[in-house]
This record gives sequence, structure tokens and C-alpha cells, in this order.
Amino acid sequence: MNVRFAQACRATLCLLLLVATATTSLAAPPWMALVPFRRNVEADPKKTYELTQGQGPWMIMCTSFSGENAEEQAHQLCLEIRSRFQLEAFVFKQNFDFTKSEIGLGLNQFGGPKKMRYANGAKIEEVAVLVGNFGSVEDPAVEKVLEQIKYAKPEMFAKANPETSGQTFAQLRNVYRLVSKSAEKKQRGPLGNAFVTRNPLLPEEMFVSKGIDPFVVEMNEGRAHSLLGCPGAYTVKVATFRGVDTMKPAEFEKLISKRKSSKLDEAAEKATKLCESLRRRQVEAYVFHDITESYVCVGSFDTVGTPLPSGNIEINPAIYKVIQSYGPEKKAIPGQMQTALEPRMLDNLPFDVQPMPVEVPKRSIAAAYSRSLLEQ
Repeated sequence: MNVRFAQACRATLCLLLLVATATTSLAAPPWMALVPFRRNVEADPKKTYELTQGQGPWMIMCTSFSGENAEEQAHQLCLEIRSRFQLEAFVFKQNFDFTKSEIGLGLNQFGGPKKMRYANGAKIEEVAVLVGNFGSVEDPAVEKVLEQIKYAKPEMFAKANPETSGQTFAQLRNVYRLVSKSAEKKQRGPLGNAFVTRNPLLPEEMFVSKGIDPFVVEMNEGRAHSLLGCPGAYTVKVATFRGVDTMKPAEFEKLISKRKSSKLDEAAEKATKLCESLRRRQVEAYVFHDITESYVCVGSFDTVGTPLPSGNIEINPAIYKVIQSYGPEKKAIPGQMQTALEPRMLDNLPFDVQPMPVEVPKRSIAAAYSRSLLEQ
């Protein structure tokens, strides 16, 4: 009986190990969906693998090439990284024009802006090789892949002459590596200066860590005259309708679970109604719904104003006009010589007592990826 019992225990243990192994292989960590390397990464010599907005948003800048053979060498490195190291590499071209004048600091002898030119004016095309697609700089794969790239020894560099290589600053980087006192830097390969960067084809505001929460984006996505569709960097908030005074955890859970909140719904309806009323009057109005309030904005502007030497800002005349148009009106107090400020009304809906310029909210890739990882 003891022998049979021991055999049964061993069999059970083996079965449990097999189940555990299968479960581990199936339950991959959340970030694995974003890891930039996969088995059998495509490396077709006939394809160019040019960088698009679909890669990233975070990348590793491996190196860049310039000169007559820049495009060809970048293509070779891209293919080798894909085939040999099984990393998704992409090529990105960028032109730099150093022949144009730039505005320098200070003023010229006539009191106008000081114009300066580069000492060696030229037009240069750089062809970079990048590895993607990282959802976040905190992605556990970033450090691992960056380390791999820094110590990689691509065969194309072993065959090429550093003096004729199209790799930007190839000779200078090689000298620095040889004279460096750091043993670690000496062991690095031709891509030893690789670093993490963002996808250059995506707008900068998409990487703002304090961008709109994806839940708020969902509240506004696809709605008519949404502030998310405002093309400018700034607008003027002219009316605010509060839904809740505080955002307690219980209230937030109510919103996340998509249960109805009468106060928020009422605020949203008022803001939407006021926005539509303004639109019918040919006013460029937008509406935005947040987790505690809804508000209406007017106008689209690239700047709030012009900085003055005193440190103050001369407000944009167009913004000032909107503030004046929707600000409070002075009305006489019956039986008194004084006047009072009363908010303007439209269709029985009040405007703010103090309209003010605000930044147009932008979607944030960083916030979106952070939330997606938490939800996985």
C-alpha cells in the first residue's frame, strides 16, 4: 500500500507540474502584448520597413546614417536587426536645412530681431534605424532590449570601413570608445550610444503624462462639437455646469460602472444644449464632459498672447473679444445708484461670471497605455 501510495503521489505531482507549466505559458504577463520582438520577425529585403504612426509610441534609437549610401546602409542594418536579433526595426528619414537664417537672442543695431546663420550651412538627410513598439518607458522590455542593442555586433559594421561608413559620427564614436576608461563602454558595439525616444511621427502632446484619462476620452469621443476636435491649442471656457462637488471613490465607481448619475447627466444636457444654441448662431462653440462637470468653450486659438519684456502677457485680441462678449453685464440695482454684475443668459442657461482662456485637452498616449496595462 505504501508503494502504491508513493506512486500515486508522484503521478499526481507530475500532473500538477504539467498543469502549472501549461497555465504559466498561457497566462503571459500583461506587457508581453507590447514587447517589440516576436518569433520569426519579418525581414524581407524587398520591403523598406519605413516608420509610421502605428509603431511605438516609444522606440529605441539605434543609430543614423548620412551621405550617399545612407539609405542603403540603414536598410541593411534594419534587415539584420530583424533577421538576426528578431527585433522589429524601422527606418526613418529626416531632412535638416541649415541654410536658412535663425532668430538669435537680442536685437540688431536697428532694434529688430537678430538673424543668424549656421557657419557650415548645408542641407542634410539623416536616415535613422529605430526599434519599437514599446507602450511605455516603464515597459520591462525596454531595458532588456536597449542592453541587447548596445552590445550587439552587427555583421554589416564588421565588414565596413569606419572611415567610409555612413554612420553619423562613426569615427568620433569609435575614438571615444577606445580612449574611454570605462571597461563597460569599451565592450559596447557600434550601437553603443542607442537610447530610448518617442516615435517622431507622433505629436508631442500625445506623450504628456498628465493627458486626459481614457475614461474621459470615452465620455467625449464621437459627440457633436466635442472639444477634443478643437484644432487650436487654446480656447475660452464661457460656461460651466457642475455635476458633483467632490469626486469620492464611491462616486467614481458609479461612473466607471456606467450607472446613471442624475446630476452629471443634467450638467451634460445643459452644456450640450448651450453649445448647440451657440452653434445655431454661427458661433464656434465646443462642449466637454469631465468626471465632475461639463463646460462650454468658444473659439480656437494658437496662443494666449504675446510675452512682454516686463514678464506679463499681452492677451490675444481675439481671446479678449470672446471674454468681453460672454462676460457679465452691468445692470442697475433698483432704487440704488450702484450697479451689479449679472451673468449673461442664453436660452435660460447662464454663462460664467469670469470666462477664461484654457488649454484644449489632448489625448495622451502615455495615460492610455498606463490604463490599458492596469486593465489587463
